[in-house]
Amino acid sequence: MTGLLLIAAMALSCKKVIKLDLGNDSGKLVIEGNITDKFGPQYVKLSRNVPFTGTNTYPPVTGALVTIDNNQGGIAQFKEGPAGTYVLDSAYATAGRTYTLSVTTGGETYKANSTLPNYVLMDSIATSNNILDKSDNKRMMTVYFNDPAGVKNQYRFLMFVNSKQVNNIFAFDDQFIDGKHVTLDLQQNETDIFPGDTVRIEMQCIDRPVFTYWFTLEQQQGNNPGGAVAPSNPPTNITPATLGYFSAHTSQSITVVAR
Repeated sequence: MTGLLLIAAMALSCKKVIKLDLGNDSGKLVIEGNITDKFGPQYVKLSRNVPFTGTNTYPPVTGALVTIDNNQGGIAQFKEGPAGTYVLDSAYATAGRTYTLSVTTGGETYKANSTLPNYVLMDSIATSNNILDKSDNKRMMTVYFNDPAGVKNQYRFLMFVNSKQVNNIFAFDDQFIDGKHVTLDLQQNETDIFPGDTVRIEMQCIDRPVFTYWFTLEQQQGNNPGGAVAPSNPPTNITPATLGYFSAHTSQSITVVAR
């Protein structure tokens, strides 16, 4: 399987408003597919969405056929683990390759393409006083990295505080930071960070369609990016259109204890 084995500062990205139709349809298929450049299990999760005002319990979709194609003659099939979770063991993705995810369920086949970008190193992360809330000794996270010059890059960051992921979405492009040393403050209002807390930041290099998906959700901060019906659902790279995304991305993490 080699090869297949697969806020936020306003100046950091183009804040173009994306207008979407409102909707409250429930029962649609939700695909959450990820492959990374890290050797290990890769996951695709399938579920059905629920009304936005409903519970956070999303019915899993079982018995689906899930495969991935590296567009160079290699196709691998995911195996279903827990209900609705499909796993490809011991796999990794390669930079520059376009991967095609195929999901067949309910007599319909859904496909999505994603190209794994080149790796951009996250230099370091640090904690500092929260400039928006200086009470109670709260902390803010800052990420440092060098954006490659002359290359269009898009980034997504995930934050975990004491092993719990915060729901805030952080998606940026390099329109105004191309080729620069970047100091990026990750402003989030969900989980307070205090000295002594353990914070992990994951940095992903993502392609443009995946960036558009996450950036649109960031505009609607507070909406659930998973299976709940949002007031406006983000554009997907899945055909025929359904909820969710497929992302081939790099992945790296740094963990620090807040000071």
